[in-house]
Amino acid sequence: MQRRRWLMLAVAMGFGLMGVFASRFIGEHHSRSVETVRVDRIWAAELPDLAGRRQALTQWRGQVVVLNFWAPWCPPCRKEIPGFVSLQQRYGGQGLQFLGVALDQPEPVREYAQAAGINYPILLGGMAAVMLGQAAGNAQGGLPYTLILDRQGQPVISLIGAVSERRMEDLIRPLL
Repeated sequence: MQRRRWLMLAVAMGFGLMGVFASRFIGEHHSRSVETVRVDRIWAAELPDLAGRRQALTQWRGQVVVLNFWAPWCPPCRKEIPGFVSLQQRYGGQGLQFLGVALDQPEPVREYAQAAGINYPILLGGMAAVMLGQAAGNAQGGLPYTLILDRQGQPVISLIGAVSERRMEDLIRPLL
């Protein structure tokens, strides 16, 4: 069982590395269609947080949710996170909720989250997180991958590659 988990995580990381290289060639970010998003699977998902407690995504329904798939070893992921921290601080009181879904083992995620001052929930989940990413429209498994959901829980836009703070702010402000 443990070997299977490691294998699945290795596959997820392989897809993530493909995403890192893809994001270098497609620039800062690339908008994608949300037609393939399985919103029912997103809201049905439960993943553990950094303390190991299972968190249901439904608890954030009714807010503008920015669902970001990332890993601490992913340079474009690390590039965009400070902007997400800033936006969460600025707009959290207006109904914005960033959720980070980390594709890595708990300890490196915990260390990076603390060092970066991440002020929003971080969820973990090897294969479950990969499957959630697929439900969110990330069929290739590239990182970083971001899906924005409106207050009604519907997908608005998905992005692959690092997203600047300014671009993200332009996308979320009309939804608040």
